[in-house]
Amino acid sequence: MIEVNGIRKRYGDFVAVDDVSFSAGAGEVIGFLGPNGAGKTTTMRILTGFLPATDGTASIAGHDIHKAPLEARRATGYLPESPPVYPEMEVRSYLTYVSKLKDVPRAKRREAVDRALERCGLTDVDRRPIGQLSKGYRQRVGIAQAIVHEPQVLILDEPTVGLDPNQILEIRELLASLAASKDGETGHTIVLSTHILAEVEALCRRVILIRQGKKVLDQPLDEITRDGGSLEAVFARLTLRGDVGDEVASGSDAETGAEG
Repeated sequence: MIEVNGIRKRYGDFVAVDDVSFSAGAGEVIGFLGPNGAGKTTTMRILTGFLPATDGTASIAGHDIHKAPLEARRATGYLPESPPVYPEMEVRSYLTYVSKLKDVPRAKRREAVDRALERCGLTDVDRRPIGQLSKGYRQRVGIAQAIVHEPQVLILDEPTVGLDPNQILEIRELLASLAASKDGETGHTIVLSTHILAEVEALCRRVILIRQGKKVLDQPLDEITRDGGSLEAVFARLTLRGDVGDEVASGSDAETGAEG
């Protein structure tokens, strides 16, 4: 579903993403981790076609994101850290609008919107203006817009940021349902970026960790936690080495518009 080969992103002399490669199969859920300024969001924006890579290649569902960008985008659902919603629009109207943008055929739009509403637990608020919803429900709307066109791949950047504990649990349950196989169909391939390590432990089978733009770990979660190890300890060990002050300065100075 996802193939990434040696992608690199430069901003002048600063390298935000440095020779990152990985792949993800159908139905796989990957935790994409790293400290602030590591290059996570930049990588995700490259995969979704919002940023061009300086070097390297990437494909989504067999479509090269540079040579076949429309096909790659049709196969991808993206939730950025701030959901791209219009607060004055009603939930259903907004999802209908998004379905048009994502080329859902006219005859299938209502069905697609109804399905996204149901899967995201939004049916009871479909006529409410988005601006009147709680932050948790706005996150649900953000996820609904990412899945309304039934993409094979979901790329989610901090989907539970700013939510209370109950809302976090609700979103985790929703993501687990999206990843699960159902009616003989493989679940969505999901790349999940978050700073909440418990979220990764609850949802992901594999972890990719980057530091200063470089991949430093790509391993199944059960191998990381084997023999009583913890994801938290591995994260700390691999991200606290070296001069942290230099790393923070580099991220804030050079990753403008490409944070993470």
